[in-house]
Amino acid sequence: MRQLTFAALQVKDLEASKDFYTKKLGFEVGNTNPQACVFKYNKGEASFAIRTPLEDIEGKELGVGVSVWFAVNENVDELKKRFIENGITTDGPIIETPFGRAFHVKDPSGYKLTFLETK
Repeated sequence: MRQLTFAALQVKDLEASKDFYTKKLGFEVGNTNPQACVFKYNKGEASFAIRTPLEDIEGKELGVGVSVWFAVNENVDELKKRFIENGITTDGPIIETPFGRAFHVKDPSGYKLTFLETK
């Protein structure tokens, strides 16, 4: 394998998750249908989807063990502050990683999203 070309996260509430990603995080909607919403960010450089479940997820905890990383071109201190002002609860402090400085948020279904200011 040489490249992961796309990812889709199964979510509990498609509309609530869509609002979170667009209104709180600033992703743009690239395409939608009744089962899914494809997002793009920075002219399509970060594309992924949320979708209705492919299997029964009733009573299951989503997002455990999953972290989706987004490299950003801005200072993570400023980005984290903006997210908090938008009503997003961040998941811990800004951390130093081998790749750069990063912080985490959780989406409404429990998926951990990591925003990374690369070195």
